[in-house]
Formats: sequence, structure tokens, C-alpha cells
Amino acid sequence: MATSEPLGLAQTPAPSPGTGVSGRGTRREIHSASQSRLVWRAFRRHRLAMIAAGVTLVLYFIALFVEFLAPFSVTKFDERYPYAPPQRLHIIDTSGGSWDLGLYVKGYKKSLDPETLELTYTVDEAKKIPVRLFDRGEEYKLWGLIPSDIHLLGPVDNREPIYLLGSDRNGRDLLSRLIYGTRVSMTIGLIGVTMAFVLGIVLGGISGYFGGKIDTVIQRLVEFFMSIPTLPLWLGLAAAVPAGWGPLQRYFAITVILATFAWTDLARVTRGRFMSLREEEFISSAHLDGNRPRRLIFRHMLPSFTSHLIASLTLSIPGMILAETALSFLGLGLQAPVVSWGVLLQEAQNIRVVATAPWLMSPGVAVVVAVLALNFVGDGLRDAADPYKR
Repeated sequence: MATSEPLGLAQTPAPSPGTGVSGRGTRREIHSASQSRLVWRAFRRHRLAMIAAGVTLVLYFIALFVEFLAPFSVTKFDERYPYAPPQRLHIIDTSGGSWDLGLYVKGYKKSLDPETLELTYTVDEAKKIPVRLFDRGEEYKLWGLIPSDIHLLGPVDNREPIYLLGSDRNGRDLLSRLIYGTRVSMTIGLIGVTMAFVLGIVLGGISGYFGGKIDTVIQRLVEFFMSIPTLPLWLGLAAAVPAGWGPLQRYFAITVILATFAWTDLARVTRGRFMSLREEEFISSAHLDGNRPRRLIFRHMLPSFTSHLIASLTLSIPGMILAETALSFLGLGLQAPVVSWGVLLQEAQNIRVVATAPWLMSPGVAVVVAVLALNFVGDGLRDAADPYKR
């Protein structure tokens, strides 16, 4: 007669193959995990958001080390090569009948049409321009503090042209200018969103927590700002910035203009969450325990929807980047000598120039990549922070 198994033994989940961790142990680990750990666990399952997070980190890495990553400075030009097409970077040279390893680009041949005066470039197969990693070129100060002259990539002979993404009308390297523009365009989003984030949290929190006349005044202010057409107002305020202001002053002025009208949606959301949370039992208990309003807000109420705030913050950055790009493209935002993606796109306003030099549209590609990456990261955070989707 076969012996029966103890009651409940057959229903015990088996260990996961190859992990050595039981299902019960996994469930216990999930139940005891913190909120941030649960959000990170859910975010990692969002593959597209993880890829976008990697792209975003690369962009901010570029913004942090632009002086080292750019082959040349933004001001270096060569009047001999206006609108020079991109050069292809080669690794193996077989022109001599043998394999010669090493980075190099091929030179240009120029021809001028005597009737139209159009300058045409062709590849000079006989001219080889050696390129090396960690090249010593123009001197710079990393973050304005550390002097150096080492660049990630550069020509062995600094007098030779190297335009991996082509050049503009003044013979300036577009790749270097695109890298420098990454710092301005990506950081203006961070600074502007941070300012709008603080305004939205403070005003929305005060409105939702205290209510009454304070809530009425703040909500009427929010409705006033939301009723104003955004783009015409941005254009008007940007045009009102004094022309004599320097690049740094104009940079912060545009940041403040973008942040002034970007806090209203977050203020509305924060107000609604505060109004619902102040009726919860744990808030009433904390209030009866003698906690002051400041501690109630920052210790109990805000942490309960921090994940939502982080997702909102991430999704707001692309809007700031697009707004700066649009204003600079129209000539009312940042202006030279400041280099941003919007400023670089000003040269792409002429259809004839774009037809003959399509590489000038590459800053637009950078804008699309950055905005899509940040949106995917924000979507992933929003889904991961949603308790009904975990």
C-alpha cells in the first residue's frame, strides 16, 4: 500500500530551475522590499525603457565631457572647406597591397564651376589623413577647471581637415559643434524642469493641504497661466530679452521663461493628491501625534507619491528641450556664440542649403533621439510606479 504524502506537501512550489531560490522565498523578498526596489524591479522588465535609459545616460555623459569628446573647439574654422561633406572613418588600409591597421580618413578634391561658382567635393583616394585616439590638439579647460589638450579623436596633423559629420558654411566641424550643443540643450531641460518642479510641488502642495481661500487664489492663478497661448507668449518674452545680454544671461533668461509656464499641470496633480491624502487615516494619526504641517507634508504625504513625481519630472524634460529648440530655431532663443541644437538648426532654414548639405539636419536627429529616449524612460517609470501594473 502506497504511503500518502503529508498534507500540503504536494502543493509547495518547487524551486525555480537554475536559481536555487524557492518561489516562497521570492515572494517573501518581494513583500519585504522597499517601494524604490519594487519600482526598479518593474522598470527593469520594460526593455524599451531600459534601452532608452542607456541612451539618456550616454547623452548626459557626452554633455559632461564635451571638451574631451569633441575633436575641435566650436570656434575653430577652415575657410578652405565650407559645406564639406562627411568623411568616412577607415580602420584598415589595403591600398598598398597589404593590410595596414590604423584610423584614417581620405582627403578632398575640390572643383569650382566657372559659371555657377558652385564648389564640388570629391574623395581624393590618393590622400590619406591619419587619425588617432587621445590626440593632442587645442587646449581647453574641462569644466572650466582642469587644463588639458587631449581629445578622444583627432588628426595627427592638426592642419589637415577632418569632418566626420561634415562642415558648415564657415568650415567649422559639425560633429564638434553638435557635441557642444548637447551640453546646452540637455542641461536647459534639467534646469528648467527643476524650477518648474519646485514651483508645482510648493504651490500645489499648499493649495491641496490648506484649501479654502488659499486654494482658490492659487487655482485661479493656475487657470490664468494655463489660458495663455504658450508659443506666442514664449516668442514675446524671448523677444523682450535685451539684445545686449551676454550668452550666460540669455541662457538663464530662456530657462526662466520656459519654467514660468511649465509648472501648472504638476501643481494641479499635486493638489489633487494632497486633498485625497489629507483625509487618510495615517495622516490623521500623524496629525494627532503632534506632527506639524511641514513634517506632515515632507515626511508623510510627498513620499507616498514620489514615484509619480519622478515620472512626471522625466516626461517634462523633452518638452523643455523642444521648446528651447523651437525658440532658438526661430532666432528668439539662444543665439551665437552659444551653441545648442536649436542654434545649429538655424542654418537648416534655407531649403537650398539643406538640399546641397543635408548633414546640417543632424542636430534635428539628435533632438528626436533625445526626446524619444526621455519619453520612453518616463513611460517606463510611470508604469513601474503604478501599483496596479506591478
